[in-house]
Amino acid sequence: MQLRHATDGTCDLKLGKPATDQELGSLNLVNSGYFPTLRIPLLQGRLWNETENRNGAHVALINQTLARSYFPNGDAVGHSLKLLGIESRPPEVLSVPGIADAWLLIVGVVGDARNDGLKNPVKPGIFIPYTLSMSEGTQVLARSDVPPLTLMHALATQVNAVNPEQQIYNNVEDLETWISNEPKWQQDHLVSWIFGLFAALGMILAAVGLYSVVSYTVAQRTNEFGIRLALGAGRGHVLRIVFASTFLSVGSGVLCGLALTVVLSKFVAQWSDGNAQDPFVLLGGVLVLGVVAGIACAVPAREASRVDPITALRCD
Repeated sequence: MQLRHATDGTCDLKLGKPATDQELGSLNLVNSGYFPTLRIPLLQGRLWNETENRNGAHVALINQTLARSYFPNGDAVGHSLKLLGIESRPPEVLSVPGIADAWLLIVGVVGDARNDGLKNPVKPGIFIPYTLSMSEGTQVLARSDVPPLTLMHALATQVNAVNPEQQIYNNVEDLETWISNEPKWQQDHLVSWIFGLFAALGMILAAVGLYSVVSYTVAQRTNEFGIRLALGAGRGHVLRIVFASTFLSVGSGVLCGLALTVVLSKFVAQWSDGNAQDPFVLLGGVLVLGVVAGIACAVPAREASRVDPITALRCD
């Protein structure tokens, strides 16, 4: 299996497929700390260690997309791949001698991470030690518990300690800012705000409507509650009656809503990339509706439990 490397950080994949069926992939030259820094999980195998990185070991990691495409049996670890066109081109690119003809051992499979923007699906990705090939520019990623930009001076000091002549570019930004400047993120952010606004409005209307219906139902059943209280029923019994009837109606509506969610999920997916059938999202929605229903019927139920039996029996 071979990979044809391109100068823009991508590579044409030719792993057991015909030459006419090439797939553009992503090539990343990193160290082993890249994965925990970006919280990319190791799914299979191992990461290379610092000694292997320093010595330019002929090892590689692949992402889950590439593993699924070319190793459907889950046996990627232990196979080898070759990078074509990654030869040294001084002074822009300095590579290990003979790397273009060397076979790299796949030592692990890592989880997928966005490598082609936020809009496009994840491309097959390969990760190799950065000591195998170095270009003019290098990115340093840092994770911290404090605002990242406050560490710029400390990072510059460390770089200068290694090489005082090494320049550091000024276009530095934190990951959150970089993502928020992406057009796709801004579009999805606007869509989520619109959906959230309509959801909040719908929740308010549902709460007001539910409160009105429960209040009207309680008023219609005043005589019944009065008779129950006159015959010795406790106020807690009346509260349970009101809440039981309310949540029976709300439960029926929730079941209908869940059924519509499953049916209309494909239509909603055209507007948002989120999973409309996520069990945690659905459970959260059901809990919110339950809380709203409880608040909406709490006041009418409290009034029903305080009905004066004599007054209720005198009502027409």
